[in-house]
Amino acid sequence: MIKQAHFHKLERMYLSAPINDFYLPNISISNGHAEIQTEVKPKFFHAAGSLHGSVYFKLLDDAAFFAVNSLVEDFFVLTVSFNIYLTRPVFKGVLVAQGQVVSRSLNYFVAESVLTANNKEVAKGSGSFLRSRIKLAEVDSYK
Repeated sequence: MIKQAHFHKLERMYLSAPINDFYLPNISISNGHAEIQTEVKPKFFHAAGSLHGSVYFKLLDDAAFFAVNSLVEDFFVLTVSFNIYLTRPVFKGVLVAQGQVVSRSLNYFVAESVLTANNKEVAKGSGSFLRSRIKLAEVDSYK
């Protein structure tokens, strides 16, 4: 039950981040896994009328990040590096990012994520993450 409480605190922390007032996502976290969903909106588009790369990056990084932080119950983790591969443009529908931890040591983690729109893969990402010195208990929104 302690793990479930940690997952719910992470979900609340994510949803309370001011940037998410813009994206209005939903998140679900489990052990080593995170899923984020948001609806595509025209305000997410670049000048040519499809989804801006920053939206792909945010969702892929967030899903991988929270998959990692699900395994770290005492400290906030940090993204060290993150690579994305955009494979298809997006014009409408629901975006779903799924992140999963693929490797871990005491302080270093590797996670991958996949982004789909309308049940079609549109991007992939992978990154490395480190345990920080920021205690989760000291993060106001981790409640």
